[in-house]
Amino acid sequence: MKTIGMLGGMSWESTATYYRILNEGIKSALGGFHSARIAMVSVDFDEMEKLQHTGGWEQMARLLGAAAKSVEAAGADFLLICTNTMHKVAPQIDQAISIPLLHIADATAEQLVRDRISCVGLLGTQFTMEQDFYKRRLTEKFGIKVVIPDAGDRELVHEVIYDELCMGKITDNSRSSYLHIIDKLKQHGAEAVVLGCTEIALLVQQAHTPVPLYDTTEIHAQQAIRYALGD
Repeated sequence: MKTIGMLGGMSWESTATYYRILNEGIKSALGGFHSARIAMVSVDFDEMEKLQHTGGWEQMARLLGAAAKSVEAAGADFLLICTNTMHKVAPQIDQAISIPLLHIADATAEQLVRDRISCVGLLGTQFTMEQDFYKRRLTEKFGIKVVIPDAGDRELVHEVIYDELCMGKITDNSRSSYLHIIDKLKQHGAEAVVLGCTEIALLVQQAHTPVPLYDTTEIHAQQAIRYALGD
């Protein structure tokens, strides 16, 4: 079994979900008392959040690159960046290490391709929804068309992530708002919706909507389990 490297803490709530899925998956596959071999560095999200909202991406790339080196030094065989938004600096992180980086957008897109989904709605932070680092990868590498919410809805989705979900706060009102936005994405041609922020699945699950949802945390973690077991 390979050792899974985790770059976490962005936020710790979703990192905890990764940790649970990885260990449950390894136990299910191998049985007995087996659990995942994991090397993890969890950063202070307060520092990252401030840099995100002041445009300090180069500084974040340096900080996360150094953290990724620590994960590698701890014995990780490959790396997961346990957040969608910070894949904006995935190229810099990848350059800082010599172990493979499993990209969350690739894992998600590969599942969409297997399911013959050609047009998806994307929910996430405003950085993920509005900038090209995520959408372009889905479109140019995998041929998947991406639909995003309108400006007002993007702002609402972003605020709920930072003001509520990253704080561990789950409300019915925010869930209803998200479900309304998901319905609008379907009306604009989305065959499914990608939950492109690792916290969103804490609020919205498949049982809440008939629109197919792709939980990037689950998909990314399941890919890591297969990779760790050599499948």
